[in-house]
Amino acid sequence: MENTEIVTGCGSAAQEGASLSLKRVAIDTYRENVAYLHRDCAVYRAEGFQALSKVEVRANGKRILATLNVVDDTSIVGCHELGVSEDAFEQLEVPNGHQAFIAQAEPAESIPALFRKINGERLGRDDFGAIVRDIAQHRYSKIELTAFVVACNRSELDREEVYFLTDAMVESGRRLDWHESLVVDKHCIGGIPGNRTSMLVVPIVSAYGLVFPKTSSRAITSPAGTADTMEVLSRVELPFEELTRIVQQHRGCLAWGGTADLSPADDVLISVERPLSIDSPGQMIASILSKKIAAGATHLVLDIPIGPSAKVRSMPEAQRLRRLFEYVADRMQLSLDVVITDGRQPVGRGVGPVLEARDVMQVLECDPDAPNDLRQKSLRLAGRLIECSPDVRGGDGFAIARDILDSGRALAQMQAIVKAQGAQGFDWKHPSLGRLTLEVKAVSDGVVTRIDNLQMARIARLAGAPKVREAGVDIFRKLGDPVQVGDVLYRIYASYPSDLAFASQASEADSGFSIGVEGDVPKVFVEF
Repeated sequence: MENTEIVTGCGSAAQEGASLSLKRVAIDTYRENVAYLHRDCAVYRAEGFQALSKVEVRANGKRILATLNVVDDTSIVGCHELGVSEDAFEQLEVPNGHQAFIAQAEPAESIPALFRKINGERLGRDDFGAIVRDIAQHRYSKIELTAFVVACNRSELDREEVYFLTDAMVESGRRLDWHESLVVDKHCIGGIPGNRTSMLVVPIVSAYGLVFPKTSSRAITSPAGTADTMEVLSRVELPFEELTRIVQQHRGCLAWGGTADLSPADDVLISVERPLSIDSPGQMIASILSKKIAAGATHLVLDIPIGPSAKVRSMPEAQRLRRLFEYVADRMQLSLDVVITDGRQPVGRGVGPVLEARDVMQVLECDPDAPNDLRQKSLRLAGRLIECSPDVRGGDGFAIARDILDSGRALAQMQAIVKAQGAQGFDWKHPSLGRLTLEVKAVSDGVVTRIDNLQMARIARLAGAPKVREAGVDIFRKLGDPVQVGDVLYRIYASYPSDLAFASQASEADSGFSIGVEGDVPKVFVEF
C-alpha cells in the first residue's frame, strides 16, 4: 500500500496521497453508491470536488465509483472522514475507520453515445456495449441514467437495438452454466396484480426434475414482485455460491437476481425506472431476456397477459411484442414459448407481499379456499415447461403438473427450497397484516364488469406495499360475480394512518370496480 498521511483538521492543507477515515453513513441510497465529504474537509477543497460529481473511492485494494454529496453537519461526516452509503460500504468490505482514498473519477467513455441516443439517433452494438459497461460500473450519475432510460422510452428502440442492449446486459455480469442441456425458466411481463404464478411453477417443475434457477427482480411499478413476496417466506438475497448450492441440491430456487451479479446493469436501470414508472418495450425485453440468459436458462415460457388495464391491451399489440421477444431470443439462442393469457383482472385474491404469499401457500396446501384462477394458471404454465422435456408428449404437461401439486410433492419441494434459503417462519393461516383496514363496498346491484389492474395496484401501493409487506388489498369479488349494494368488494390493509388515508382517497376517487350487467363483462383472449 502507498504511503499516506491522514488529514486531521478542517483547516489543514491536503497533501499528496492524503487519506481519510472511512465512515459508514446509515443511508439507504437504493442501488447507488454515494460518498459524503464535509464542506470544510481539506481534501474536498484541495481537489476541487463538486456536489453530485463522480468520484473514485479506494480502500484496501477495493475500488468503487460513487456520487459525491457535500455535508455541513460534522455529526454526519467529520472533516477528516469519508462517508459512504450502505451499499458502497458493503462493497468496500472494510471496517469503520479504515483508511480510504478519494479522487476525481474519469468521465464515462460512453457519454457521446448517450448524447446521440438523447438526440434520437440509432445506436450500434459497440455503443450499447460501452453504455452498459459504464452503467454496470456505476460511472453514470442518476441524471445520466435517467436521460438514457427516458431517451430509450421516447424514441423506441428498433429490434436490432433491443438485441444489442440485451447482449450487452448479459456480457456486463456473470453468466451461469449449470452443465445441463435443459434449464428452464418462466416469466411474466407484469402489470397484473397478484399474479404470483412463479412461486407455484418453480416447486412443481423442479419437483418433476427439471433445473429451474428462478431469479426475480423486485417490484418496479407493482405492489409486489416475486422476490418481494418470496421474501415473506424465506431469504432471497443469496450469495452466488449459496444460490448455486441450493439449485444443485434442490433443482430450483426463488431468489432475487441482484446478489448473483446477473445482468447488473439491469438492477441499476431498474432503480431509475421504478420511481419514473417507466417500463418501455425495448428495455423490458432486454431486462427480462438478459436475466434469463445470464441465469443459464435454455428454455423460457413467457406470459403476456392481455386486458383493458394490462400492459398489453389488444391481441395485435401482443403479437407485435411476441415477435420482438422471439427475434431477440432467437439471436441469443434461447428457446422461447410465448403464451398469451387473461389479463382482464388481478390473479388470486391478495395484492401485496403477505397477501400474495398467503394465496400461494393456500394453493400449495390444496386448501379448498385457495384462489382457483391462480391454481389453474400456474398449472398450465408449469405444464408448458414440463413439456420442454423430451420425455413428455405435447399436451401431457398439465396433467403431470396437476398430479405433482395434488399429491403434495410441490408443497414438499417448496418447503425444502424455503428451508434451504432460510425460512422466515411465515404462518399463512394467520398472516400478519396491516392493523388499519378499510372496506370498499358495492354502491349498486348487478355484476362486476370491470376490475382495473392499474387502479388496484395503485391503491395497494398507496397503502404501503411492497415496502410495507403487510399492506395491500384483499379482493373478494371477480369479474362476472353478482353483487348487491353493501357487499364488500375488497379490503385495504395498511400499517400507517397516512398510508390508509392516501389509499382511501384513491379508492373514493375510483374504486377500480364497475357494476353493470353480464353483457358488459369484457371478453377474454387466451392461448391456453
